[in-house]
Amino acid sequence: MDFRQLGRTDLKVSTLCLGSMTWGEQNSEAEAFAQIDLARAAGINFIDTAEMYPVPPRAETYSKTEQIIGNYFNSRSNRADWILASKVAGPGNGISHIRDGQLKHNRRHIVAALDASLKRLQTDWIDLYQLHWPERSTNFFGQLGYCHKEDNSTPLAETLEVLSEQIKAGKIRHIGLSNETAWGAMKFLQLAESLGLARVVSIQNPYNLLNRSFEVGLAEVALREQCGLLAYSPMAFGMLSGKYEDGARPANARITLFSRFTRYTNPQAQSACSRYVALAREHGLDPAQMALAFVSTQPFVTSNIIGATTLEQLRSNLASTDLKLSEEVLAGIEAIHKSQPNPAP
Repeated sequence: MDFRQLGRTDLKVSTLCLGSMTWGEQNSEAEAFAQIDLARAAGINFIDTAEMYPVPPRAETYSKTEQIIGNYFNSRSNRADWILASKVAGPGNGISHIRDGQLKHNRRHIVAALDASLKRLQTDWIDLYQLHWPERSTNFFGQLGYCHKEDNSTPLAETLEVLSEQIKAGKIRHIGLSNETAWGAMKFLQLAESLGLARVVSIQNPYNLLNRSFEVGLAEVALREQCGLLAYSPMAFGMLSGKYEDGARPANARITLFSRFTRYTNPQAQSACSRYVALAREHGLDPAQMALAFVSTQPFVTSNIIGATTLEQLRSNLASTDLKLSEEVLAGIEAIHKSQPNPAP
């Protein structure tokens, strides 16, 4: 397992990060424990969660994922061995059960969210605390075009000041963004410099063969500002594994279970996906491992967030770190991307 510097910090995170959004919904606590143990044995030191998890968000399962991770730390007594990332939710539809809908990125709401996460995680600190998505109205979660709307969102300077205070209090070590735009990332960086506040160290956005929109503006920000990408959905909700080919819907698979997840199932995405799967098989590669290896080798990626519901899947994902894509495979990937760019943003 390789390790990369997290922003300009002294932390080194593993190339693969263990995602957790299925724990408490598709996975039991015992299954989650087994995943964490396997990931640790493979060299992973980075785990990502959120107050909102598991996904899909439901009042009945709210915060179970953080509770499971906290129970793991308590059981194994190895909290110090992990770089732990979590997120504070923002306003949105269908999540009024989270902190009774108190979801603005202001002092009262952020402190309440952070303190609750620390309690559930059974830890005194979170290494990377991220804004799960912007409070302001902007383009994220699949919306490419920007449509300007005036809103009463919390000023970014106020949000950054609150997060900086939490660093000084020792509750968090560093801060990051998620589902953010190039303007938002640069504005946070500019405010940190001009106001002497904490600097964001990472951006957690979707990035995979079906959605390379991060490359358009944010990749330059990530590299020039040393604020790297934590790539989520690197296999496009499993679509790039090939298991959904020809309309297949395997039992207990995510897209099979939850019809709401349509981001990667539109006709254009399915067509491109079939071409990537065929390319992998043409070269004797596992499609999922090819998809993961492509993400992990991008220069703007700090860590690639993998998720699994079985240990077999996790072992396969972990093996992607040993795969070096040939120039022929990379050329094939670029040819498909050129003809069908970003079919599932």
